[in-house]
Amino acid sequence: MRLALVHARLQIVELLRFPGFSVATLGFPSLLFLLFGLPRAGHDANLLLGSYAAFAVLGVGFFQFGVSVAIERGTPWQLFVRTLPATAASRLAGRVLAALAFAASSSAIVVAVALGTTSASLDTTQWLRLAAALLLGSIPFVLLGLAIAFWASAKSALPVANILYMLLAYAGGLWTGPQDLPHAIRALSPYTPTRQWGDVLWPAVAGGAWRASHWLALAAYGAVFTLVAAWGYRRDEGQRFR
Repeated sequence: MRLALVHARLQIVELLRFPGFSVATLGFPSLLFLLFGLPRAGHDANLLLGSYAAFAVLGVGFFQFGVSVAIERGTPWQLFVRTLPATAASRLAGRVLAALAFAASSSAIVVAVALGTTSASLDTTQWLRLAAALLLGSIPFVLLGLAIAFWASAKSALPVANILYMLLAYAGGLWTGPQDLPHAIRALSPYTPTRQWGDVLWPAVAGGAWRASHWLALAAYGAVFTLVAAWGYRRDEGQRFR
């Protein structure tokens, strides 16, 4: 555990010293909320608060696990780290802890902006359900980020992650809510993992009941992304360390 904490601290310090990552990760979701969410808030303020908090967490999954790992996996430093007695599990745990810190900070900024500019208001139970939905629902997207990391090159990971980040957030209704999507996108939306995540988030902030089918769909996506990530990892290991 101590090694994981040390690795997490180093990850956080390194990323904070890289404004291109830290400023964008922490500030972009809130900016997008002000541009696109706030004009639509009205009576759906709670729903948009949950949606944009998820959008903030989604960015961490794609960029900290996708882009960062893709860039790092071929660097001399990472090759050196692999020779140290720290296990891969402790390094991964450190990355997860660092990601949780960034995800919590980014989503907290979104929440603060939403509470300060709209009529959004949640009770204790709704806050707890939202936190659970954000934490558990983000797992498939972290795994998708790792799949990107092991299948994309260091140069292609950023555009691939950006495209998937924007497309999935939009198609899932995280920016506008599913009711405001164009007809063609609305028909495809239920088949996206972000829409399934939204269907878990929105009842959490609205006080509605969760449906098991949405959780099962997220679990199925997580299983698929795990297989793709594991396949990419074995492929990368075989190419670089055979």
